Amino acid sequence: MSAEKLTFKEMTYTRPDIEAVKRETSELMKAFQESDTYEKAREAYLAWEKSKEHIETEATLASIRHSIDTRDAFYDAEENFWNAAGPELEEYNQAFTAALLESPWRSRMEEEFGSIVFLNAEIERKSFDPAIIPQMQEENDLTQAYAKLIASAQIPFRGGVYTLSQMTPFKNSADDDVRLAAWKAEGQWYKDHQDKLDSIYDRLTALRDEMGRKLGYGGYTQLGYYRMGRNCYSREDVERFRAAVVKYLVPVADKIYRRQAERLGKEYPMSFADNVLEFRSGNPRPQGTAEDILNAGSKFYRELSPETDEFFRTMRERELMDVLSTEGKAGGGYCTSLPDYHVPFIFANFNGTQGDVEVVTHEAGHAFEAWINRNRVPMSTVYPTMEACEVHSMSMEFFGEEWAEDFFGPDAAKFRYSHLAGALTFIPYGTMVDHFQHIVYEKPELTPAQRHAEWKRLLGIYMPWQRLDGDIPFYSEGEGWQRQSHIYEVPFYYIDYCLAQTVSLEFWALLREDRKKAWDTYMAYTVQGGSDTFTRMLDKAGLQSPFDENCLRSVCEKAEAYLDNYDLTGIV
Repeated sequence: MSAEKLTFKEMTYTRPDIEAVKRETSELMKAFQESDTYEKAREAYLAWEKSKEHIETEATLASIRHSIDTRDAFYDAEENFWNAAGPELEEYNQAFTAALLESPWRSRMEEEFGSIVFLNAEIERKSFDPAIIPQMQEENDLTQAYAKLIASAQIPFRGGVYTLSQMTPFKNSADDDVRLAAWKAEGQWYKDHQDKLDSIYDRLTALRDEMGRKLGYGGYTQLGYYRMGRNCYSREDVERFRAAVVKYLVPVADKIYRRQAERLGKEYPMSFADNVLEFRSGNPRPQGTAEDILNAGSKFYRELSPETDEFFRTMRERELMDVLSTEGKAGGGYCTSLPDYHVPFIFANFNGTQGDVEVVTHEAGHAFEAWINRNRVPMSTVYPTMEACEVHSMSMEFFGEEWAEDFFGPDAAKFRYSHLAGALTFIPYGTMVDHFQHIVYEKPELTPAQRHAEWKRLLGIYMPWQRLDGDIPFYSEGEGWQRQSHIYEVPFYYIDYCLAQTVSLEFWALLREDRKKAWDTYMAYTVQGGSDTFTRMLDKAGLQSPFDENCLRSVCEKAEAYLDNYDLTGIV
């Protein structure tokens, strides 16, 4: 059967011979460097790209299958193998990258493949040196240890035993007693594993600081920016964005929570457990089973456009989604790609909440971009940088609102309010995550207690609606950041969500005015793949940069006015 027809289960995984891959990369680099014509150089370069695609496919297959069941001994061993092999291969790929940057054929290649390839390659070169391979390997092992610890959670609750993901419906329960008890039970699990969580992060922080110093950056922050591939904005731009969030968005979010407290009959500020309950009658819940949600997704994408219809049919027919929450499964959700098969893959943990629908829109937004750009050459131009990627996903969520009745039935009106309110209240949280990480890597000597104190201090700035009275110790004592996997696994990957959410609110506003123009703008942005920088792609699509203070101010004003006039008649 052709690769274009295989289901995920039919895709075979084979551990590559790493020494053979190193030899092949070296030989291709030699051929590239010795090329006396552009055609020969191009051939060697594209052969290297094809080799990288295959290695990425094998590594990703192992990673997905390990995520699906972290208890599987075979894929656990393969994950350990890739933890060590990845940094070793990086040394050889970086050598080829250096040859690419120094090539006499560079200008011809920029004409054909785009200058972004070389801009990103320059940044890539700044993020690696063979001297940090041992630290990279240990870092991989530690992030895997964190993921396995989270996946191993077994929380006794009301006669059952649940994973962290499976606890979510209880944490969102409309019953005050059940909800508070669920938050306490979850928090207690983290408390019981506090020493392990602290020790993993202590070591990760020290390792990353060491890598930054070895590369001459005086610490991790600049290296972290390079590792995230940031090619069009700086730390100072992020600081200005954070200031705009505090100025324009925190007051809007504060008003949302004050109204919520009134609806619930609660005193403001509310506890962590009460802040998650938006309506006394309960949060919006999707109707039906997981299969029903996926069927509603099929209808949404079929009616949205021919391109999205073909995409989602392929995802379902080839079983490129694993969405049920099961024992041993890694937490969270993600979208990734399998280059050899020219398809994306979606991993998630459905748990009967609003988040299930957002998987079908958010993660599928990522997957749709990968699908649309699947034949781009080179592979590095399929995806843009991460904040640009999150625009595809967060904006697709807003396009799905028109089909809310299919997903939520009688809770559709609740969902539309909740979705917009949630987008607005998320940005302060996400910005706080970023601010916290800057503090951590500026002061790597902080003790666990000092890090928790910094998180608690930032809660007062970015989330003043959270009551810190000790009701749920894990959260109120400033330890809640430890459940945010990005902080452990992908440092500085969180402001990306906030920047993208700001752009997605531009789409939300455009959808209120002209649905066709909104979709045309979305496609104009998405078809660019990773062919340019984030800010230039926004400009080409006619969108405003989130680094422009007027952008955040404008979307806040429009969204606030919409929520002020939202008809909640009959919804309690």
